[in-house]
Amino acid sequence: MAIIVCIPTQLRSLTEGAREVSVDGSTVGQVLANLEAAHPGFSASLFDDSDQLHRFINLFLGDEEVRFLGGLDTAVAEGQTLTIMPAVAGG
Repeated sequence: MAIIVCIPTQLRSLTEGAREVSVDGSTVGQVLANLEAAHPGFSASLFDDSDQLHRFINLFLGDEEVRFLGGLDTAVAEGQTLTIMPAVAGG
């Protein structure tokens, strides 16, 4: 199943500048693993040394935060959009 992954500006250098990439997978975790396979090094920006999603990385499936769904085990359907959104500090 092809899922559209929206890439934030800060990480586009890892996808040759692409704003969006199409990635297969049936869960959010599989989509991210396949994103890493297609763009080596991408996971280092998302996960810590324990393979846990960094607290400052938010993932949205459509309008819903993945943490409040099933986490990385959240099922995805063909054509859905997964948005990677790093938290930004401001002041």
